[in-house]
Amino acid sequence: MQNKPGNNNFRSQRPEGNRPRNGRPGTGRPNMQKGAPRPRPYGDKPEMRGPAMPRSNANPRRVALNVVCDVMNEDAYASLSLDERMSAVNLNQLDRRLCASIVYRTLENLYMIDYALSLYLRDAEAVESRVRNILRTAACQILLHDRVPDSAAVNEAVKLTRDIGMEPLAGMVNAVLRRLTEGKENIKWPDESEGAKFLSVKYSLPEWLAEKLMADYGEELAKEIVSFRTEKHYITLRPTFGREKEFESGLARKVWEKENGVMPGAVRVFGAMQIARDSDFLSGVFSIQGEGSMVAAEAVQAARGMNILDCCAAPGGKTVYMAERMEGTGRVYAWDLHEHRTELIRAAARRLQLDNVRVGARDAVKVREDMIDSMDAVLLDAPCTGLGVMDDKPDVKYRHTPESVSELVNTQEKLLNTCCRYVKKGGTFVYSTCSILKDENERQVQKFLSSHPEFVMDALPDTIPEKLRKQAGEYGLQLLPCRDGVEGFFVARMKRIG
Repeated sequence: MQNKPGNNNFRSQRPEGNRPRNGRPGTGRPNMQKGAPRPRPYGDKPEMRGPAMPRSNANPRRVALNVVCDVMNEDAYASLSLDERMSAVNLNQLDRRLCASIVYRTLENLYMIDYALSLYLRDAEAVESRVRNILRTAACQILLHDRVPDSAAVNEAVKLTRDIGMEPLAGMVNAVLRRLTEGKENIKWPDESEGAKFLSVKYSLPEWLAEKLMADYGEELAKEIVSFRTEKHYITLRPTFGREKEFESGLARKVWEKENGVMPGAVRVFGAMQIARDSDFLSGVFSIQGEGSMVAAEAVQAARGMNILDCCAAPGGKTVYMAERMEGTGRVYAWDLHEHRTELIRAAARRLQLDNVRVGARDAVKVREDMIDSMDAVLLDAPCTGLGVMDDKPDVKYRHTPESVSELVNTQEKLLNTCCRYVKKGGTFVYSTCSILKDENERQVQKFLSSHPEFVMDALPDTIPEKLRKQAGEYGLQLLPCRDGVEGFFVARMKRIG
């Protein structure tokens, strides 16, 4: 799909964004559920199958505004809010696509949008939050939606402003957006020579984060990391251990577009919706799991009769992966801090009829004395920034500050120091995150090893493809979507020596 005409050096096929004075666009913790299908861009030709689409009885722009307000003002998750808002109204297929595209493109491009609007607003921070989100969603249509006439975006924004009871601000909204439509071709965007500021505005991330990535990876690779966009969103499936042939035959009967992944057995499915309702999924033939997560679970090398602890286990993908490999023997102890999240692990184990999983709600920072030196392997998939999956969850870039990253690094260190105590001599300790920051990954492992001489680095098993293993460094394997074709994940395998 072609972008709107203008400064094409500053456009990409998918959305981007800007930064207000506080370094964070708006408030709240916007999030998209991991693995949730990304909507097709508005303007793509819809599939016209079956009866004619019903007429809408709701305004898709109003629904999109409500979702963006939920995310920015109420800490809602984008995908959950969008599903809830859409289910409450009657939108036809085309309007649903428009609504979803406005939501996700606005969130993906928030910094770029705010940068453009700041040229025509004296004080964006002072604008009432709902009106500011009206400006953002309208600017998204003006800057990024080819098939939405500028006049329609402006007029609908003015109408929405009046509809929410902000009639006195309708004139301001009209004036700002009309000036944006008139001046969009002449916007002076930051130049690439401006380094972190350029990356911040063009690829919609805080300037401090752009600086940190440049320091970690160098300017060129940092640009590749933040500019990466998956051309076609997919969901990754893997067969249940022992049911590979059933999975292959079932997959052959489905109309899904698919391709093999990098990890053995992994299959990427494009354009499929509601896979969790598929009969083969419900009967336990396959699971939905990202390949980075598979790498972390495979690094443990679960085998029959082992005792394994999965310290921060929800929603349970790695737990069941290891339990399957153990063929119903041994035990996988799966902990999570919150009771409601442990229910997700239990549900996954029930679906796959895994009786060797023991689930508990526990704070893994606190030592459980009776389990010290008792585990053949411990997997610590630690709480992290989640920046390795920011292509799927663009809002994750706005959720963190330097202070919140420091807090996470501190928590990870505490978890490492506690959970390592459960590994018996000769046992395996695997540390993983879905982050790409070296403070959370390589430097974290280096620091741990320096204070725990009883642990040493251990090579990743050959069951992980060489294409991925060859990227491993001295202190673990850092996977990058732009380079490795899987989600950003870090995995370090360590051994406790005698």
